[in-house]
Amino acid sequence: MSSLGGGEDMSSASDLPFLGPRNNMELQEFGRKPRHNVSITLGELLKRVGDFAEEKNQVLELGNHSNYTTTPSSFPFVLSFHNLTYSVKVNSKMSLPRWLRRGDKDDELSSDNNMKVLLNDISGEAREGEIMAVLGASGSGKSTLIDALADRISRESLKGNVTLNGEVLESKLLKVISAYVMQDDLLFPMLTVEETLMFSAEFRLPRTLSKSKKNARVQALIDQLGLRNAAKTVIGDEGHRGVSGGERRRVSIGIDIIHDPIVLFLDEPTSGLDSTSAYMVVKVLQRIAQSGSIVIMSIHQPSYRILSLLDRLIILSRGHTVLTSPPSCLQQFFSDFGNPIPENENRIEFALDFIRELEGTPNGTKTLMEFNKTWQRERNSTTSTSSFYNGPKPSLKDAISASVSRGKLVSGATNIDPNVSSSNVPKFANPFWVDMVVIAKRSMLNSMRMPELFGMRFGAVVVTGIILATIFWKLDNSPKGVQERLGFFAFAMSTTFYTCAEAIPVFLQERYIFMRETAYNAYRRSSYVVSHAIISLPSILVLSVAFAVTTYWSVGLAGGVSGFLYFLLFLVASFWAGSSFVTFLSGVIYNIMMAYTIVVAVLAYFFLFSGFFISRDRLPPYWIWFHYMSLVKYPYQGVLQNEFSDPNKCFVKGVQLFDTSPLRAVPEALKIKLLQNMSKTLGMNITNTTCLITGSDILKQSGVTDLNKWTCFWITIGLGFFFRILFYFALLIGSKNKRR
Repeated sequence: MSSLGGGEDMSSASDLPFLGPRNNMELQEFGRKPRHNVSITLGELLKRVGDFAEEKNQVLELGNHSNYTTTPSSFPFVLSFHNLTYSVKVNSKMSLPRWLRRGDKDDELSSDNNMKVLLNDISGEAREGEIMAVLGASGSGKSTLIDALADRISRESLKGNVTLNGEVLESKLLKVISAYVMQDDLLFPMLTVEETLMFSAEFRLPRTLSKSKKNARVQALIDQLGLRNAAKTVIGDEGHRGVSGGERRRVSIGIDIIHDPIVLFLDEPTSGLDSTSAYMVVKVLQRIAQSGSIVIMSIHQPSYRILSLLDRLIILSRGHTVLTSPPSCLQQFFSDFGNPIPENENRIEFALDFIRELEGTPNGTKTLMEFNKTWQRERNSTTSTSSFYNGPKPSLKDAISASVSRGKLVSGATNIDPNVSSSNVPKFANPFWVDMVVIAKRSMLNSMRMPELFGMRFGAVVVTGIILATIFWKLDNSPKGVQERLGFFAFAMSTTFYTCAEAIPVFLQERYIFMRETAYNAYRRSSYVVSHAIISLPSILVLSVAFAVTTYWSVGLAGGVSGFLYFLLFLVASFWAGSSFVTFLSGVIYNIMMAYTIVVAVLAYFFLFSGFFISRDRLPPYWIWFHYMSLVKYPYQGVLQNEFSDPNKCFVKGVQLFDTSPLRAVPEALKIKLLQNMSKTLGMNITNTTCLITGSDILKQSGVTDLNKWTCFWITIGLGFFFRILFYFALLIGSKNKRR
């Protein structure tokens, strides 16, 4: 086993039961030729394990690689791209005056339409078993080119074409046979490395593959990525110590190659890593390429050791190709150009610095671009691309079918029809319910390891309940008690919605993980929405019970056990509607501070129009619509009807009529005399025990008689479902991963 140093040990391939020995994986010189006797793939070995179980007459010894005869790939893949051009419209207010701009004319904005060219007539090819690296300074177009090749730019905006083995790639097929690793490491912080890869296997590998085979795939991948020592370590974040930066990056790569894709795109996989970690990451990519994949990556400035692992280079300058060459030809290229690389000079540093200096000259890199085209034509005339193939040039259908038969594309190994086309390629590896269960399991496991998040919500609800219970302790049935009950219900119902605002960061933290996973069809958006709703129910139930138990009997609410159960039902409905509303907003607004501001403001408006401050009958006609839109209206109205629905319960008797007026301070005898005079005037007998206001009267005065309590309950529940549906459409529209 060879150690790479730096504190992170990469397992030797010879120790891996599913990889076999890789004696030829040592650091190679610049002048090596691409290998097309590709190593046996992980998927192929797993497939052979499965074949052994089905055909008992076969003998398979995993420990001896000599049992396999790894033949050359008859149908190697070649990804070609021709004349890729992409422009974006720039706001004229943001552009500088022409005389202040520097650079060549092609880099300037068009005065007619303010279009900026990000890619200008880019062509090249990447081959199976090789790593193609896209280099250049910041803003040169590296990430844009990777996005163009990975079909992450709208077809209407991107000119040119991308082909695989000479056939245009359809978007649906590309998603199945490829993977895209983003620059940022988007992972769940409280899952271990092994769990993260296992969940990725659950999403990407088909249900027909047994649990043991999925686990074998994960264990083999852990060894291939050099993560065996960190397999049981959590990923970690700012508040939780976890794996190192290099290990985290390799996990990010692992979750996207779990299904053994044919094409792998990476956007600056070495960004932010030290030289040793960066080298180890690219070494892993070399292994992936030599297992039969095309690897295309962008990289800012590779080190000497990393450069030795690369097979093809494309250097960009302001959206133009200035150099296309294998690393071994850099010396010859610049010698032919008339600027030979000095002895003992780092070749790639010299190339990038030289290009940077040219960018500052009046003619820019135009001379170098023209020379590169001429140099490429001369080189291609002596080196035919067709020599890459062993025999006739294969079709895309034959190449993918051969690759699947060798075990590539584990997720589609049992599903992809030999007649490959956009119509018969499965979009997802698993059915809806499997996706839903795996998403729920992962979210619950991650949440259980961060109990402080739910603990804060639970604590806020319990503390609020205790405060309300002590303020409104044992309310009586007097006129003042009625007003205090109204205030309690209004605050209690609005509290359930405000505490839901604490869930805003939940989806915002997962949003980019969700976008990465759904970009290449790891699962359905609908599965995520349903799963997200289901896993919210246990916490909603716990919060509702805690608040109801804390306040119901302490405040002295009416209805006994049945009244308590109905109060509890409305708390559940309120938390459900509030959680759905907040979830929807988090799917629309991506800035956490802005989301908090909008949620608090909208909930304040809902509270204002709920009917507590001003009854429905007193609202101006042009505000009635907002009254019925208020989420607080329906639970508030429902609990009021539950509290004051008893027709035999009296809340104002005799002299209590004066308790809410300026006459409340007069002596009791005078109040009785006033009642007698009122009796004579009204022609009815009003005594000190006569009931003047019942619960029905209070409901009428409050303007909450337009809907009964069960209607209010079901409307609240329905609003929760309504906002979940809106959340789905927000994800459908807002999670598009393509530039326009």
